[in-house]
Amino acid sequence: MTDESVDFKSELDETQRALREITLMMEQSQGELNKLAQRNTAITSHLQQVQKQGAAVEDIKMAYDSALDAQQRLLVMRGQLEKLQNDKSHLEKYKAILEQAVNHGGEAGGAASASAKEQMSGIEMIVNAQEAERQRLSRQMHDGPAQALSNFILQTEIATRLLDVDPSQAKEELSNLKASAMGTFQKVRNFIFELRPMMLDDLGLVPTLRKYADAFKEQSGMDIGVTVSGNERRLEPYLEVMIFRAVQELLGNASRHSQATLVKVHLDLGADILRVSVDDNGRGFDPETLNGSSNLGLKLIRERSEMLGGKFEIDSAIGSGTKVSFTVQART
Repeated sequence: MTDESVDFKSELDETQRALREITLMMEQSQGELNKLAQRNTAITSHLQQVQKQGAAVEDIKMAYDSALDAQQRLLVMRGQLEKLQNDKSHLEKYKAILEQAVNHGGEAGGAASASAKEQMSGIEMIVNAQEAERQRLSRQMHDGPAQALSNFILQTEIATRLLDVDPSQAKEELSNLKASAMGTFQKVRNFIFELRPMMLDDLGLVPTLRKYADAFKEQSGMDIGVTVSGNERRLEPYLEVMIFRAVQELLGNASRHSQATLVKVHLDLGADILRVSVDDNGRGFDPETLNGSSNLGLKLIRERSEMLGGKFEIDSAIGSGTKVSFTVQART
């Protein structure tokens, strides 16, 4: 047995150990999830009783905050269980690759080892990027719609109490409640669009990118232009999703990190090669820092474009803006 085969066996043992740990954690998380679901049901029932009994506004607020906290914990635990399930699936695939490497050994094992390491690196990158996105959306939901919903019950209770005492004031409170509800509804629609825009399936990549750019322009205040060249057409679904997510990430970077005021997005739909570039006038950065853990989004775009037979390039310098370009093989 070669040293390389011994390394494969050691890595396989470690992966099997990690799988056992994840399985145990999933069982524990499922048990905790069941307890949280029961607690959420009980707290929701208590909230309904408090409302029916006509309790004081402060008591209703406390009951509603408890219900909101229970729902938030339930959401977080479900997300944790989903992540564990994804991690287990990825580890099982990695385990299968390692078993193949152990069984073959020698040069074939070396090729399998390289493939396993590359796939594991990509898996880790995808998992980390997904988890970072979940955390971002969770914070936005908690700080936005969840807090707004917490105030709705108070505004409704206040308006109800004012109906007999001061109808005009009650009408004003209801008007404010309607405005708040409309604003929250729009935020929820924005979250849904970020998660999975339905028009991407219905109309395709180009209309969705233009719609998203317009919506992002309103939210961020950046001047965003989208140009398209080549044969505008529908692409394979996975290509449309990959390109949309990449542009979504790059626009987010331009807004959150680059402090850009102008962004130009160009999509070239060539017959054989699809080219995408996002050019901003922000503060720029040193591309060498791409190896840092804070650039998972960019690393993921590079990984996916290379997996699809393309290339990834960054042209940036501190104080000189950033241009990110990538290509993928076109398959229609």
